Amino acid sequence: MARDLAAEIEDLHKMLRAREGGRGDFAGVLKKRRRSLPRRVYRQGLQLAAAEPILRHPHLQMTVDEVPLWRAAKELRDHLESIDVADRRWGRVLDVLGSMGFAVLVVIGLLIFVLRLRGFI
Repeated sequence: MARDLAAEIEDLHKMLRAREGGRGDFAGVLKKRRRSLPRRVYRQGLQLAAAEPILRHPHLQMTVDEVPLWRAAKELRDHLESIDVADRRWGRVLDVLGSMGFAVLVVIGLLIFVLRLRGFI
């Protein structure tokens, strides 16, 4: 059963790298993507990352309580599966376009204000 949990953590690591990006081991990717994950999901991921080296050791893996780790893995998997990468990219594009549009409106407003102040309009 612990081997299955280690394989589940490895699958979650691959899914986290695919959905959120990042390099390195599971704990490293979690720490780099801390702000993009909800706090509860991040804590569950840290719990899994702390258990990962213990699960690799044949004698120590028998000391691990697997039930909370399976719950944490399920919660992390559910969150990662709910992420729509294409929608996230589209949101970033719209954010950039919105920022640029606002900047253009501010510049036009300032231009009109200065022209009115100088008496040209």
